[in-house]
Amino acid sequence: MTTSTRGTTKVPAVLVLEDGRMFRGRAYGAVGETFGEAVFSTGMTGYQETLTDPSYHRQVVVMTAPHVGNTGVNDEDPESRKIWVAGYVVRDPARVPSNWRSRRSLDEELATQGVVGISGIDTRALTRHLRERGAMRVGIFSGNALPDEGTMLAEVRQAPEMKGADLSAEVATKEPYVVPAIGEKKFTVAAVDLGIKGMTPHRMAERGIEVHVLPATASVEDVYAVQPDGVFFSNGPGDPATADHAVSVMRGVLEQGTPLFGICFGNQILGRALGFGTYKLKYGHRGINQPVQDRTTGKVEVTAHNHGFAVDAPLDQVSDTPYGRAEVSHVCLNDNVVEGLQLLDRPAFSVQYHPEAAAGPHDAAYLFDRFVKLMEGQRA
Repeated sequence: MTTSTRGTTKVPAVLVLEDGRMFRGRAYGAVGETFGEAVFSTGMTGYQETLTDPSYHRQVVVMTAPHVGNTGVNDEDPESRKIWVAGYVVRDPARVPSNWRSRRSLDEELATQGVVGISGIDTRALTRHLRERGAMRVGIFSGNALPDEGTMLAEVRQAPEMKGADLSAEVATKEPYVVPAIGEKKFTVAAVDLGIKGMTPHRMAERGIEVHVLPATASVEDVYAVQPDGVFFSNGPGDPATADHAVSVMRGVLEQGTPLFGICFGNQILGRALGFGTYKLKYGHRGINQPVQDRTTGKVEVTAHNHGFAVDAPLDQVSDTPYGRAEVSHVCLNDNVVEGLQLLDRPAFSVQYHPEAAAGPHDAAYLFDRFVKLMEGQRA
């Protein structure tokens, strides 16, 4: 990716999909070129949390909401240390941000962090195209000396695909760190960082949990060195079929019988650890308005998603695994994709979405309480 941070108001830009479709607009953020997987997010708010979600590493995010940047950028809402998206696509960016917490415009923040974007295109048409044909490689090119169409298309088709990509170690912390419990400490949790968002350990800290965040390369020995009451596997980017190390570590935790909770990528890791396969979704689930049913209660919740892969597990039967019986605990009501797993004979469960709700609805916050109850039960 090559970038410049010149003013972008009138700089031409072109978005090129690998199937040859092109959209012409204006540069937004940094000027240059970038490549990634084109995906769309259906959230109408929370763009700052979306941009800083490590699960979006190497993806070019198309915002389906037409107006983006209205509240500017603040210093409180980032979910990690930087913007992770490979590129950003919006229809009508705000000309002047307005919010009491705003410190700078979104355009300025994208430019400062070298994120190439494009504005002024028909994002509705682009989203329909991706829904019909599926997520695909894309390039954004901007500047006053753009390559010819054939050159741009050839460069897009040479970019790496998301299938087969092993990315979690690229976004995870390199050194362990601790998020202390808020108030009285009740439990210790080892959290394996595969691309964790900052709000996730905070939600656990609110429940009296001291969270030891460990690198994606952590071993089973590293996990148990913190003497955990529970183990957590986070969200993250890439193809779960490549995550052999994380699967091995999770199997070690399952063998010990320690309470275990996984979200998003962690759900896919649990699926693989139990012997299920994973597969790439046509265009994935991204946004903060996805309906999911918790089959253990029958309750329907509106949830925050960011995943392009899913677990291939039977929806309507209990499966025998090396760690006891397992079943699908949550399912997406839009397309019947597996959204959660639970073991019936060991204290382990996972969901495919984001219960920390940053940004998003708070319907799924109970899952952290469910994790606490598992640890309470184990201690008793």
